[in-house]
Amino acid sequence: MVAAAAVLGTLAGTCVGYLVQVDRDPTPLPPLSQPVVGQAEGKVAPLSAAQDRQVATDGDLRKLLVDRPRGTRAVPSLREGWLDLADYADTYNKPSVAFVDANGDGFRRAVATSWRVGETYSVVIHLVQFRQKTTMGASEWADNGKYWAEERDHTRSWPLPGTGEDNGMVYVHDEPERKAGYLPLYTAEAHAWRGDVYMEIYVNDTEPIPKAKIMDLAERQVGKL
Repeated sequence: MVAAAAVLGTLAGTCVGYLVQVDRDPTPLPPLSQPVVGQAEGKVAPLSAAQDRQVATDGDLRKLLVDRPRGTRAVPSLREGWLDLADYADTYNKPSVAFVDANGDGFRRAVATSWRVGETYSVVIHLVQFRQKTTMGASEWADNGKYWAEERDHTRSWPLPGTGEDNGMVYVHDEPERKAGYLPLYTAEAHAWRGDVYMEIYVNDTEPIPKAKIMDLAERQVGKL
């Protein structure tokens, strides 16, 4: 009976609502005709590189690399400018694995620059672009770079400004790599991504590398992206 009363109460309320509306004037409908909007004339100018980052990244990637400082020279053993997939894979300890992984992640193209100061200080920068049709290649490779950087002991790290949350990091390795017959080698690195481009920077020296040096370089390179 209670359930029946509840149902009847709902129906009764609905009926009262209809009865109330019977005594009201109908609400006028809006007119079907609408004002005609004039069509703009001429062609719309494409967005500039400053307004649309893809305009820049779809162009000559070499122009997005930071300029080599005056008075420095390229590292003789490294390729400069455009890198194909095989060239880029060759920069890794296991080129065959890097080749397969980069190809699977939609490698599109890469560019490189490097320089040396004196006999011990060197910088290497890669910008790697991915097609990103099935995977987010740029972010995945940045995460991979950050993972291996963080695996090393005696490492300090900082977020890279201008890359968004967790999209870029800078690392300084305070413990040098030691190899018989060679001076101790200190390293610092940066990994970040923006859009479809992955950025990696490596700095090497026989002296400890200050945070300010790698951070300034990484910020300038991200700023060009």
